Amino acid sequence: MEIDEDVKEFLIEGYEYLNQIEEDLVALEKNDADREVMNRIYRGLHTIKGNSGFLGVEKLESVAHAGENLLSLLRDRTLTMTPDITSALLETIDAVRSHMEALEKTGEESPIAHTALLDRLLQLQESGGTASELLPSAIAQSNSVTPEVAIEEPEESELTREHLYADALLSIEQLLIPSATNTTSQQVNAADTEGDKFKISDTAIRVDVGLLDKLMNLVGELVLCRNQILEFANTQTANTQNDDTLKSVSSRLNLVTSELQEGVMKTRMQPIRTIWNKFPRVVRDTAFSLGKQVQLEMEGEETELDKTLIEAIANPLTHLVRNCLDHGIETSEVRVAKGKPAFGKLLLRAYHESGQVNIEISDDGGGIDPDRIKSKAVQKGMFSAVDAAKMSDREALNLIFMPSFSTAEKITNISGRGVGMDVVQTHIEKISGTIDVQSQVGKGTTFKLKIPLTLAIIPTLIITTGGSRYAIPQVNLLELMRLEGEQIKKIEMFHGTPVYRLRGRLLPLIYLNRELQLETGIVENGKKSQFDTDEALNIVVVQATDKPFGLVVDAINDTQEIVVKPLGKQLKSLACFAGATIMGDGKVALILDVHGIAQKTHMTEAQEKAILADENSRRESSEPPQQLLVFQGPDCRRMAIHLSRVCRLEEFPRHLLERVGKQNVVQYRNQIMPVIYLTAVFGSGSESADWGPNGLDGRSRAADDKLPLVVVSIGSEHQVGLVVDRILDIVEQAIDIKGAATQAGISYCAVIQGQVTEILDVDAVINNNLFGVEQMLASASSGY
Repeated sequence: MEIDEDVKEFLIEGYEYLNQIEEDLVALEKNDADREVMNRIYRGLHTIKGNSGFLGVEKLESVAHAGENLLSLLRDRTLTMTPDITSALLETIDAVRSHMEALEKTGEESPIAHTALLDRLLQLQESGGTASELLPSAIAQSNSVTPEVAIEEPEESELTREHLYADALLSIEQLLIPSATNTTSQQVNAADTEGDKFKISDTAIRVDVGLLDKLMNLVGELVLCRNQILEFANTQTANTQNDDTLKSVSSRLNLVTSELQEGVMKTRMQPIRTIWNKFPRVVRDTAFSLGKQVQLEMEGEETELDKTLIEAIANPLTHLVRNCLDHGIETSEVRVAKGKPAFGKLLLRAYHESGQVNIEISDDGGGIDPDRIKSKAVQKGMFSAVDAAKMSDREALNLIFMPSFSTAEKITNISGRGVGMDVVQTHIEKISGTIDVQSQVGKGTTFKLKIPLTLAIIPTLIITTGGSRYAIPQVNLLELMRLEGEQIKKIEMFHGTPVYRLRGRLLPLIYLNRELQLETGIVENGKKSQFDTDEALNIVVVQATDKPFGLVVDAINDTQEIVVKPLGKQLKSLACFAGATIMGDGKVALILDVHGIAQKTHMTEAQEKAILADENSRRESSEPPQQLLVFQGPDCRRMAIHLSRVCRLEEFPRHLLERVGKQNVVQYRNQIMPVIYLTAVFGSGSESADWGPNGLDGRSRAADDKLPLVVVSIGSEHQVGLVVDRILDIVEQAIDIKGAATQAGISYCAVIQGQVTEILDVDAVINNNLFGVEQMLASASSGY
């Protein structure tokens, strides 16, 4: 339906005002002395009333006018804010929103007159802030949606409904609770259908004018670079000067394109507070209905992620918040009896980490009792008592994500049907995210979500199997392995599953070409692949949820940022693929869905338990394990760095290295990154003798001669590259035997994998061998 432009502007602006008013009302109830908040609420509702009068939306105008009259008395201090007044004003916002949604869907305002609500607002003005005669439930029922609206989407999922009606009173939600017979698949399909519908407020986004100006300038630069490349490409004569110029222009084009890509992505990024703004209202109403007192705290509201993901996680977050309020936080009486504060605490926290957005929902309630979970699972016939007794606490906690599982003693309008947490996990995994739960009985529960920043352009690892290329999202990538010779013979069958003992842990292996039913042994150039000669095996270690496994592939090509293209309807049912992309040569590469592969090739329960038992039996060391990156240093010395200091592992062609003053540098991720040769630090060689494509001895190096680089961080923004001879392994083990350092730049020596290894003192190496390190640290701390 085509909407008039004036009505469209009114709806977009009106929804923004309503969201802000709703947030401010909850804040004002706690502190009614804030005059600025009161004035902001009044101005917002007054603007909605004035615009609705201009458009001739009379019923909406009358509701807004009645709310404005009550706000006027509050602003003039004639009335003081009470829970009754707050509830009435929030119901007014709900009524205004329902009129706007009807206007958006049908082009006409809702026929509901909201007579009961108008009477209640008038009574509050006349009685000084109390209106006990008219209960909120009666108001809500009289203001509820018409039967026609409720019938439009009979299979709408509980989770989606919680998002759409989270701003409504709980009594309204009682009318909309689905029957217990709805299956999980119906809910997921309904949620997908709902996700395809966009409100008019989702069609507009605010973008900083300065950012748009920058994008326009970058587009201009991109056009210039393109014209230069076209001109050189059309030139008939090719000489050395043209080749060098073309390389320079290509490098510039790559840089401008990267900046343009980053700028365009920023236009889609939104702070997470756009969905957090509704939670004060959700918490207030839910806690009120449950008879609980809850204090909501939010950290990291400015954390940004893609608008598409903001919309995708709104439903799961709403359900998790309500779940914490219902199942987690106790009533005030129970909390006081346990020696806790009467007010429960609910914390929402968001932050960036390792290229992802981490979201934590924590409560300080009673926690989840693993024994109660096991008992409920046995009671429902999901496991035998013997199997339940063998479960670890972590396995027991993860049972809450199973379909139809609930520990609630009775079904309420909030929970108890067992159709929520499994849908939450399904929605999170659909956007390549993960969810984890941690709980302590008597102390509380924390749900931790890891979400990618965007789904449009993602970093991937390109691999080859059966002659075709595939992309694996780096968010699922743990490490890469290559087995040669005798190492291949260490692969064993463990309860019918091929496994490799990686640093003392059993790693299940999945042969990708067998799972994809590809012909093996032939690659693009017609040669037999190394995979089938058993001369070497390439293994990509990935993780789905909390279970790592190895994908055996023919070849590991390179890392690359790709543009994700959705699969067609005919291919969406394939669980192994998450999408597709077009490579630089114009060919299509499919993106592997690690979670789908894990589910398709899932091990039996007995196999998983056997591997878990083997892992538990190996934990004998009293020292905590440490993660180390082991590499070969100068003079064939075996060295290691604590993995927590490592940002990335890279390989750079020598010709990309440049010399600035006395420092080697390389252009890396839109930064000028200093490079330190460990050969110059610990060996007898000189970094100046081999820093570029041609050493001082005049010998030319091959163009494909690459330097292995360990990228480590300085502060939060700056990075330094350490040139090593060869990456050996990533090790996780307890260090029981230590020795003294052999020279400056070494922390100590230790026995790693049965060999003496020197542990690098990264800070000492950087401070003693990097020019201008003080200025870099100062700029990192000052934010410049």
